[in-house]
Amino acid sequence: MPLTPLIDPANRAAYVACVADLLVTPQVQSMRSLPHHPGVNCFEHSIFVSYVAFRLSRRWGLDERSCARCGLLHDLYLYRWNDQSAHPGLQCFDHPVFALRNASALTSLTDKERNIILAHMWPLALHLPRSKEAWVVSLADKLCATAEVLGVWRRLKMRCILAA
Repeated sequence: MPLTPLIDPANRAAYVACVADLLVTPQVQSMRSLPHHPGVNCFEHSIFVSYVAFRLSRRWGLDERSCARCGLLHDLYLYRWNDQSAHPGLQCFDHPVFALRNASALTSLTDKERNIILAHMWPLALHLPRSKEAWVVSLADKLCATAEVLGVWRRLKMRCILAA
């Protein structure tokens, strides 16, 4: 029996208002072609992280716009993770730097937002989260990755976040 979706119309509308300009970009759309966790592409993972971070930040009275946007952009590295010619070292250390570079080229980012993207892999990567929002996106990334690897993603029906 499927779990109840976590998406209600009011939260969906507020979320989409935060990320609508990013969703239509070719860079963000190109994440659809990049495999990520089992059965999930990079775009789906990023939407999941973005929405969970948005909801957590909204509940805790934090900057929901930054959490939503940086959650969407946190894995904007734009190469196949297992392609060693695309990045020099280990993916867990390299991809936040590539994602930040691509996100900075795509949109204007504050210092806090740059840290959110760079620090999302903490403690594996060396960048420490310096704001509550950075901790939220890092937490959301770990929760969502766990749900994806365990196959819970499909049961949560999160794929409907952008459905009309």
